[in-house]
Amino acid sequence: MSELLGVAVLGAGHMGADHVRRLDRGVSGARVAAVADPDTARAKEAAAGIDGVTVHAEAEAALDAPGVEAVLIASPGLAHEEALLAAFARGLPVLCEKPMVPDSEGALRVVEAEARGGRRLAQVGFMRRYDAEYRRLKRVLDDGRLGRPLMLHCVHRNVSSPPGFTSAMLIDSSVSHEIDAARWLLGQELTTVTVLRPRPSGGAPQGLLDPQFVLFETHGGALVDVEIFVNCGFGYQVRCEAVCEHGSARAGEDHGLLLTTAGTAGAEVPQDYLVRFADAYDREVQAWVDATRQGRATGPTAWDGYAASAVAEAGVRALESGLRTPVDLAPRPALYTDTGR
Repeated sequence: MSELLGVAVLGAGHMGADHVRRLDRGVSGARVAAVADPDTARAKEAAAGIDGVTVHAEAEAALDAPGVEAVLIASPGLAHEEALLAAFARGLPVLCEKPMVPDSEGALRVVEAEARGGRRLAQVGFMRRYDAEYRRLKRVLDDGRLGRPLMLHCVHRNVSSPPGFTSAMLIDSSVSHEIDAARWLLGQELTTVTVLRPRPSGGAPQGLLDPQFVLFETHGGALVDVEIFVNCGFGYQVRCEAVCEHGSARAGEDHGLLLTTAGTAGAEVPQDYLVRFADAYDREVQAWVDATRQGRATGPTAWDGYAASAVAEAGVRALESGLRTPVDLAPRPALYTDTGR
């Protein structure tokens, strides 16, 4: 491996361009070796000013570019399975943004392909595991001082939804973060999903069922509820409260910058996830770079990506049917039996 880990970034949209910037200026031990996007003008814009980077329209051309030793996938979710399998075939370590693969069948094919190779190559981009407050909450739950966790109360709000956002995407795109966070915080699998739908907000686009209230049950007897509201209009908010036998703990209480002006005072509310979780993204990518340079994999696994897709699919079925819906998970391969989750 070279002195600086050569990374191919697949996808140069909002998330991909931010990761190009992060790899170039925000983390140590890595460099951007290639950028791929079907919109090559966008890829060139993301790579502008970076020495030695090559730009490609096709993902596989970027994987085969000189100096590429690892891959960061930030392309649309439907392109992830093909890119992951191509990276595995080349033995390249991967950091893949969520969803790893949107459908559980495709996600399971990725799990099986990695398991056949006999070693972990993929880390999935569930960045909340790297947020300082979520990490403190995890430590509190793990040390047992509050007793057994009984409930998680979660809030996930966005200013507005992008064009084309569907009612199902509230669950399989947005709530997928809470799905992974709940599995990680509790160390339990989610076994059933129920989705309740209040009257849609007047701020939601016509036909979008927003907000929604999602209730998960776990195999350990805990309950997890999520308020997902993607057109709240005022800011990006993510919170999680763990209620345990002997106390509670909350993450995401907006203890940020206090603004005072023109006779008023108030807290600044982030407007998107790249602001709220900027530090988490930095820690996530740095941890991936460090582990890759040491020849190992860390963080959320391909199995975690598969589980999130399977739970989200059950959630979409629950949304459509109005019924309490079971989650079906395939047997976990031995490669993922000791993940430190």
